[in-house]
Order: sequence, then structure tokens, then C-alpha cells
Amino acid sequence: MSADHSSNPKINLPLHVANLVCVRAGKAMPFTREEMSAIDKAPVAAPVAVNFMGLTTDEQADRKHHGGPLKAVHQLPTATYEKINAEFDLQVRVGTLGENLTTEALDGLPEMDESNVCIGDIYQYGGHFENGQDNINGEDSVQLRIVQPRRPCYKINDQIGQFTKVPNIAAWVSKQGISGWYFQVVRDGMINPDLPVYLIERPYPFATLETLWQLANSEEKFDTEVIEPWLAIECLEESWKKVLAKKIRKD
Repeated sequence: MSADHSSNPKINLPLHVANLVCVRAGKAMPFTREEMSAIDKAPVAAPVAVNFMGLTTDEQADRKHHGGPLKAVHQLPTATYEKINAEFDLQVRVGTLGENLTTEALDGLPEMDESNVCIGDIYQYGGHFENGQDNINGEDSVQLRIVQPRRPCYKINDQIGQFTKVPNIAAWVSKQGISGWYFQVVRDGMINPDLPVYLIERPYPFATLETLWQLANSEEKFDTEVIEPWLAIECLEESWKKVLAKKIRKD
């Protein structure tokens, strides 16, 4: 894997890339293994306030592994469900795995997924732009920065396997690198379905989540110039930097 960062062409920003079709929030409820979980999130139609901890109506039962400023909001591509259902012959519905946001691409543009979103990307959900300028005018909008992928845990297996025995789907999802991403909240605001989604900043066009998963999951070691650009990404969550630092080939 080379350190060529030019594979992701420069695009003119802001760019209307998608529309927000569903916002979900959940309450902590009794779950498997005598634990609590808020993985089962329900659609929310009314506008929801978003602050540095995420959607104000959304709960996390396990604060050690979920929630917090660097896991404030979770987005998962609908394609992940399609891939899980095809691989394991299941009918897992969108929304089962605890995501807050579901988007739909504009005509002619790819769906937001791990192959085309990058660490450091800032997306604005809501508002509108004229001549590149953000015109809020009191409209609902929030700004969110991608800071890390989601690490799938056993709760995915438990959630899908409540009614039927399933294999280790979480491990498969991790190996495929298709578990979505977490946002840090850059600007508080209100969010609701049917808002436009704009990509407004892309400081690290080389840093797709797909590439990050490939590096993190690889058995290989890499030259310093492959890994160092990732370690220089200020907003990349520290545990991922530690994983990547161990991938540097020692000469």
C-alpha cells in the first residue's frame, strides 16, 4: 500500500452529497446477558437538539464503550445491512444496529460509505449554502466531524441473534470494515429527517475509513511514510493512532 494521497480527487466544497432520511434515538433497556443497552433505536420525527455529547434524547447504557464527545453521533450506511443479509441469509432491518443517522445519496452521487468518507470530514446536516456561504437564518443545522470508525462488539451479535442463533457477525463486520463511523459535534444545533447533507471540509482526502480499516486489520507492516500521515491527523481518535503506530515496519 503506497502513500499516494492523490487517489481522492479534489472536489469543490461545500457539496450537497445526500439527504438525511432518518434520525434515531434510544433509551437504555434490559438487554441480553443481564445488561442494559440502548442499541435498539427508534425513528424520531420531531427536531432533536444535538450538543457535544450527541442527540439529547439518545441514551447509552455502557458509557465506557459508547457515547461521549468522540462517539457523539453514529452513522451507518444502509449497504451494511444489505451485505450482512446477503452473507448470512438474514433479514436484519435498517436501524437494528444502533445508528443515529441514515442518509440517501443525491442522484448520480455515491452513497456515503467507508470508501468515500474520510477522517476529518466535516458535514453539515441542514441549512443551505449560497455562493459557498452558509445561510443559516435560524434554520435547523448541525456540523459533525468524522473522528473514528465504529468498532463492532458482541452486542451486534446479541441484537441480531435475539430470535435466531447467528454466527459471529460482529467479527465479520469488523473484518469487512463496514461498521460506519462516529462523529464529534463541531457546531450544536437541531436535527431532523429530510435535511440536506453538505460536505463542507475535507482536510485529509487520503484518509478514507476503508483505507484505515485495511491498515488496522493488516497482518503486514508498512513503511513509515504510509503510516505517519495518519498519525499527524489531529482529530483521529488516539486508540486508532496506537494501532497504526504498531504497523510501522522497523528496519
